[in-house]
Amino acid sequence: MILASASPMTVTLAIGAAVAYSVSAMGAARLGTGVARAAVRLGWLLHGLMLLWGLFGEAPRFGFAPALSVTAWLVAAVYAIESRVYPLLQTRWALSALGAVVVLLALLFPGSLLHASASPWLPLHWALGIASYGLFGAAVVHAWFMSRTEERIRLAADSRLGMPLLTMERLTFRFVGAGFLLLSATLLLGLFFSNELYGSATPLKWSHKTAFSLLSWLTFAVLLVGRARFGWRGRRAVRVLYIGAGFLLLAYVGSRFVMEVFLGRAP
Repeated sequence: MILASASPMTVTLAIGAAVAYSVSAMGAARLGTGVARAAVRLGWLLHGLMLLWGLFGEAPRFGFAPALSVTAWLVAAVYAIESRVYPLLQTRWALSALGAVVVLLALLFPGSLLHASASPWLPLHWALGIASYGLFGAAVVHAWFMSRTEERIRLAADSRLGMPLLTMERLTFRFVGAGFLLLSATLLLGLFFSNELYGSATPLKWSHKTAFSLLSWLTFAVLLVGRARFGWRGRRAVRVLYIGAGFLLLAYVGSRFVMEVFLGRAP
C-alpha cells in the first residue's frame, strides 16, 4: 500500500540514507572527494540498517521497491569493495543517485506483509533471486561505464575510468557468470518446490514472472555461450546484457510494480 504506516526508525534511517546519498551524488565537486566518499559510505550503512530493521525490527514486507532497495544496496557493496582496489573508479555519483531514489521509493511503496504460513523455502528463493539481481545490476553498471569509456576514447576525450578497460570487461562478465548461477538456482528452486512456495500443484506456475525469468535466463545463457565460443565483446555483448537485464527486471519488479501501483493490490 502506498504510504503505508512506517515506524519512526524506518523513516529516520530512510531519510538519513537518502540525504547522505544525495550529498555524495551532488556535492562531490564542491565538497571534495573525501567528503563525498564518506557520505556514500554513511548512506550505505544507514541503508543497510534500514533493511535489517525492516526484517527484524518490524513485520517483514516485500514488494518491487524493497527488491530494488536490496539490489541497489548489493551493487553499492560491490562498489565499496572495488573502490578499495581501484580508488579512482568513477561510479560513485551514479550509485549514490540510485541509492537515494530506491531508499525513498521503498519508504513510499513498502510492499505487502509476509504471511505467517509462508514456506520456509521462500526466504531462500527470494535471497537467491535478489542476489542475482544485485550481481546483474553490478554487471550493467560496469558495462555502461565501459561503453561510455570506449565512446570517449573514439572521440579522443578524457577517458579515465579508474581501472584498465580490459579489467572492467573481465569483471563485468564475472558478475554475469555469478548472477547466471544464482538465477539458475532460483529457477530450479521455484521449479522443484513450486507447491511449497506458491501453493501450485503443477511443477511450474506459468505467469508473467515465470516467462520473463526464463527469457532472461536464456538471454544470459546465449551471452555467456557467445562470449566463450565466438568471442563476443563490445557493443554486441553489452546489448545482449541489457536485454537480459531488462527481462529480469520485468520478471519480478515489473510485475509487482504494476500490481502494487496501478492495480493497488499485492499478488
